[in-house]
Amino acid sequence: MDALVAQLQMQYRNYTVSLYQQGFLDDQFTELKKLQDDASPDFVAEVLSLFFEDCVKLIGNMARVLDQTGTVDFSQVGASVHQLKGSSSSVGAKRVKGLCVTFKEYCETNNYEGCVRCLQQVDIEYKALKTKLQDMFNLEKQIIQAGGKVPQVDIN
Repeated sequence: MDALVAQLQMQYRNYTVSLYQQGFLDDQFTELKKLQDDASPDFVAEVLSLFFEDCVKLIGNMARVLDQTGTVDFSQVGASVHQLKGSSSSVGAKRVKGLCVTFKEYCETNNYEGCVRCLQQVDIEYKALKTKLQDMFNLEKQIIQAGGKVPQVDIN
């Protein structure tokens, strides 16, 4: 059983480091993880669940505004992008946040094609991040179920 736990912990460490190396996460995610403790073992999962719900809502809002025939209200799209940028920054979603910076610039210059491309990319990136984090949380559960403790991962 100890060998299984050690193997799962190593897999968890490697997987977590890869998420940072691939640019999915940044240091803010590390800070978020530090807020989780025995009193609130699901804190990070709960915060991220709210983030992903927010993503669905904001992406849907932006898609509706961009799908309107006639004049697009770029300030309305920009407000949603700004909100998504803030929430992605607060959870350490580095790629989503980076796309939002570009997206915001397209909104400010009323660049419809750029906005549509960014919206598609944001949708892809948030879904990829969600899948990656679900895999990470599944590894955490496997470690705990095997009688181990989820290791702290030092990224620096």
